[in-house]
Amino acid sequence: MYAVIKTGGKQYRVAVGEKLKVEQIAADVGQEIVIDQVLAVGNGDSIQVGTPLVSGATVTATVVSHGRGDKVRIFKMRRRKHYQKRQGHRQNFTELQIGSING
Repeated sequence: MYAVIKTGGKQYRVAVGEKLKVEQIAADVGQEIVIDQVLAVGNGDSIQVGTPLVSGATVTATVVSHGRGDKVRIFKMRRRKHYQKRQGHRQNFTELQIGSING
């Protein structure tokens, strides 16, 4: 059984027991959260697609850890204008362990 969920402005295909990194969620480590924005639920050959959400479907997940991703380096340059700009960015994330899919 799998589900397509929406969190942090992105969509993820998840199954029970998977770990995934999503945009930072304000929850403590070890806390169980319920994701109710489920776009689709599939089980074998059958799939249930919502319009836009599947009514009554939820995904429960446990917060494993919080962290920061790898540094992304940004370099901007205008040729012949003596302009160079260097910048870096590290995005915060929350790692989730999918517990169950209801729906």
